[in-house]
Amino acid sequence: MARIGILIIEDDEANQSALRQVLDSEGWQVRVVPVVNQALGELSSGEWSLVIVNIGMIGMRSPVYLTLRELALAPAVEEGNVRARVLFVVPESAAAEALPIFEREKLPYVLKPFQFHDLLEKVSDLLMEAAALTNPIRRVRHDSNLSERKRKEGREGRESGNALAQRNTSMFAKRDEYVMTEEEIAEYEKTEKEEREGKRKKKPSEDRY
Repeated sequence: MARIGILIIEDDEANQSALRQVLDSEGWQVRVVPVVNQALGELSSGEWSLVIVNIGMIGMRSPVYLTLRELALAPAVEEGNVRARVLFVVPESAAAEALPIFEREKLPYVLKPFQFHDLLEKVSDLLMEAAALTNPIRRVRHDSNLSERKRKEGREGRESGNALAQRNTSMFAKRDEYVMTEEEIAEYEKTEKEEREGKRKKKPSEDRY
């Protein structure tokens, strides 16, 4: 499978760092563009599977937004050609204008501050849509399996029920649910590292048989 490239159009350094840490840990090629007038050049010159863009940075009427909107609305695969998918990041300052449009046009978005699982789930879904992934990324599979196990055991709490209801409607969520913290990112990277090391240790024994 070809290397997965992700373009991040974001001028907030804290968000750049958070997104890069999460996506780099998957071994993907990540490029950050902090200036709007560089975005179209990167879009036309790079082979990207996914574009993550801060709508507060580019606005709702700029050429960059119109280009990305058209890309997001187009089929991911058409006549053998694969198009990049787009994930819009919506800060609070842009929510009132952006969310009604995104909901009406069914454009994929995440709210800022990020929900860790929501972000990974949407990234995973969009990469699968673009045929860049054949299966959900490991963390999304893990969290989904955990949620399913809790449901089967009859331990649905009020908080998890509220989170599910919110995700199924407007994708709003409480700030204290799945907010992507430095501790979560560190734990995620630790788990990924342990998994990679475990695979390397198993390989020599498997080769003997």
